[in-house]
This record gives sequence, C-alpha cells and structure tokens, in this order.
Amino acid sequence: MDLYQAQPVICITASRYLAKFLRASFLILNINIDSSSFSRKISIALKEGTPDLNFEMSSPAEYYNSLPPITKAYGTICFLTTALLQLGLLAPYHIALLYPLVFKNLQIWRLITPFFFLGKFSINFGIRLLMIARYGVQLENGPFDKRTADFLWMMIFGAFSLLGLSAIPFLWSPFWGVSMVSMLVYLWSREFPNAQINIYGLVNMKAFYFPWAMLALDVIFGSPILPNLLGIIVGHLYYFFSVLYPLKTGRNPLKTPLWLQRLVVQWRLGVQRTTGAGPAVRDNTSTGTGAFRGRAYRLDR
Repeated sequence: MDLYQAQPVICITASRYLAKFLRASFLILNINIDSSSFSRKISIALKEGTPDLNFEMSSPAEYYNSLPPITKAYGTICFLTTALLQLGLLAPYHIALLYPLVFKNLQIWRLITPFFFLGKFSINFGIRLLMIARYGVQLENGPFDKRTADFLWMMIFGAFSLLGLSAIPFLWSPFWGVSMVSMLVYLWSREFPNAQINIYGLVNMKAFYFPWAMLALDVIFGSPILPNLLGIIVGHLYYFFSVLYPLKTGRNPLKTPLWLQRLVVQWRLGVQRTTGAGPAVRDNTSTGTGAFRGRAYRLDR
C-alpha cells in the first residue's frame, strides 16, 4: 500500500484516537466557565457517566471550522504530530530540541517542532488539547478578537522566550508543547480572573488561581513541574510587557511588527485591525495598551 492509499486509513485511525482520548478527558476534567464576554458558551457536564456537550453547532465539523485561525492551526498540528508519532511514522528524536544538531547539522526545524508535541496519546494529552480548544479559543475570540497578528505575535514571543530559557542547561527540555499550553492558560486566567472553574467536580475556584492549581496537581500526580512553571513565567513576562509596563510608562515594547500584520493580511490568516501605520492595539487609553485592557479586578466578588 503506497502513501496515497494509506492516507484514508491514517485519517480514520487518528480520528478514532482523538475521539477516544477526548471522551476520557471530558470524563476526568469537568470545567464550567461562566463569562459574560462570550455569547457562545461551551458547557461540559457529566450525566450518567456520559459527557454532555452543548455546543451551538450542528456538527463537529462546523465547530472546528468556527475556531479562530491561529488556535485551530496550533491545535491541529499538535494533534497531527502526536498521531504521526503514535502510528510510527515519526520518531520523537526527529522533532526534539537538540542544540548540537541545530548548530552543527543546521537542523533548524528543531527550533519549531518541540512546541507542537504534547506527549503521546493519553489522558494528559487529551486535557492539554482541550485547554487549547477552550482557553486559546477564548483568548483569540475575546481580547484578541479581530487581532490575529497580535495573537500570533504573542505565540511567537512565548516560543522565543522558551527557547531562551532552554539554553540554560538545567532548564533544557526536548519538548515545549506543555509549556505553550500553560502560557495560554495563564494569560486566560489574567484576562478572565473571576470566571468560575470546577476541577474534577471537587474544587471550585476563580480562574485567577487555575494555573497554580494545575501546577499543584502536577506535584500531586508526580508529573514534572518545570514545563508548567516555565509556561507561567513566560506568560507573566508577556503580560508584564504588554499590560503592566505600558500602564506605568506609556510605552509598549511588544507591539506587533508591521511586517507580521501585513503577512497575516496577505496570507488571509485572519483579521487584523490597524491604527494608521502603527501596530494595532486594543485600547490605547489610560486603561492599558496591547491585547489586554489592563483592567483592575476584584477577586472577592
């Protein structure tokens, strides 16, 4: 069987894996979010042992097509990467971040591929994929609405920051997909700090504390703490330089480059609002600059 004939088999097998692990993940991770910023809400509940998904979509295909472009592309590539590894068509060694091979053999792709690996098919993989589909989508549809270039620039900043941290020997890791997801979760928690989170049907908390709760669960379950911790650090770096620092100084050092805005428009990757010749900002008043509004939140409401 040649590769062309094998493509339908690969797609069917990958779809079955995805359905299997997403179903298990829904059973384990029961998160209810109430945010007035979204007219379209996703409700996940457990009913007689079967997850009840209430999407305002008539089919999974329509839901997938409705996803914003950057989050959809990132989640899809992450899934396909794991599917190829699971089917034995790709080895983890070939996509791992190995600096000697990058510089000596010019295997430049190793600077990119580690961010698309969330681990092999497992419950943890399903949970990470759901986090992309939930928190990444809410960020891109909310604070980054019609600002595709800004959202892409945020992802690029996170990737370069993690590459810089990985140059430190005791912080090095061959894969950084989990850290990227952790960064998205942290930024979501800063934008929607009062959204209600229910973890495993046992603990209710405000979204502001959710990244730290996930970090604590990693410790409890014996998972490596470093990937999530580094993701939180990088997420806070972006939040600091795009929100806190501009509030203090009036300058935004993380303005989206004009070339990236033009690239997004030229390649029709999404919508990018611009202000004159400068980079697009959501709010350039005293309430903040950049993608986030820089609002002050009360966590005791």
